[in-house]
Amino acid sequence: MASPFVRFLISGGVNTGGTYLLYLMLLQFLPYWQSYAIAFVAGIGLAYALNRFFVFGTPRNEKKAAMLPLVYLAQYLVGALIVFVWVEVLRLPAMLAPLSSIAITIPLTFAASRWLFR
Repeated sequence: MASPFVRFLISGGVNTGGTYLLYLMLLQFLPYWQSYAIAFVAGIGLAYALNRFFVFGTPRNEKKAAMLPLVYLAQYLVGALIVFVWVEVLRLPAMLAPLSSIAITIPLTFAASRWLFR
């Protein structure tokens, strides 16, 4: 089996693809910032399941499950700032904003998740 970082990238790709599609669907009906928030929260649940079972293979732990949203809250705050700057300051397309956020926050999220699931 691949290293935890490779499995993290694979699970992140699955999670990113799913949440990005959700973001694009929501963007048809909601402002970008609401679409981003809803898709992000949905991604937290998927990320927990993927990290627990596929990436780190850890047993069920309520304390870790309760702490994971804190990791993603930090990622959300950084990501939301990046999305805001992308759309409002740089005037770039809102459809691409989450991709720039993901590129910057992936290494931070892996380090925090590895610490949490060990």
